[in-house]
Amino acid sequence: MKGPAGVTAIVLGELAAGGVIVLFLTPLWHEVKRGFFKLTGVVVLVLAIAAWRSAAVGRVSGSSAGSWSVVLTEALAGLTLVWVVALFARWEAVARWLGVASTPLSVAMLAAMAGTAEGSPAVGFLQLVAGAAFLGAVMDGLLLGHWYLTDRGLSRTPINRTTTLLLVAVALEGAAVLAGGFGPTRASSEFNPLLTSAGLASWIALGMVGTTALIAVLIRAALRGTRSSAVQAATGFFYLAVITALTAEFAAKVRFLP
Repeated sequence: MKGPAGVTAIVLGELAAGGVIVLFLTPLWHEVKRGFFKLTGVVVLVLAIAAWRSAAVGRVSGSSAGSWSVVLTEALAGLTLVWVVALFARWEAVARWLGVASTPLSVAMLAAMAGTAEGSPAVGFLQLVAGAAFLGAVMDGLLLGHWYLTDRGLSRTPINRTTTLLLVAVALEGAAVLAGGFGPTRASSEFNPLLTSAGLASWIALGMVGTTALIAVLIRAALRGTRSSAVQAATGFFYLAVITALTAEFAAKVRFLP
């Protein structure tokens, strides 16, 4: 993959994969009502469809990794659609198992995207996994914060766990940005030359990761409050985290592709 479409496909793919993995590989199924899974599933579906179409536009002719990226993002979108429909049809057991099955599919999609990297596919895969954890924790945390408005009896355990995951993911993302390097890359008319001429994209990414880390600390501090307004404050911070995390990932992935 190449160009802005390729970068967009990778970031949206990370978002979709991270959202699915955090949703089904944590104890949320036993903690929140099924409406939260419907909400998150619809969001993941939109992201997966957008990633699929972006991958198709950014695919390089003759690239097997690019072709697999398109196929697997399409498959993720299709499987997500099926389990979301199953949830609305109240086939909860089917929806859950299909949702769990979408997690290895998400990992396979990230592995295919790693094959399109300019550097080592192994390093690229670790960078994408870190990015998926980073973006998935931010997105699910934001949706969880809103869900507390509809489920007043929900304990703080889910949002506290997601905040802890975000703190860990920030460290992983910082390491991923450092692994991407800081030197200049070849200029391209498809990107702003400032992002490629002096390695500015990496510095922007690192700065946004650091800002997200600060926001995660503020979220943790806000959740120490006992009133319901504490969750509302944390949700407001998650809004900021979405902006900084996405900025970090888009800037970091400018260096990812050839």
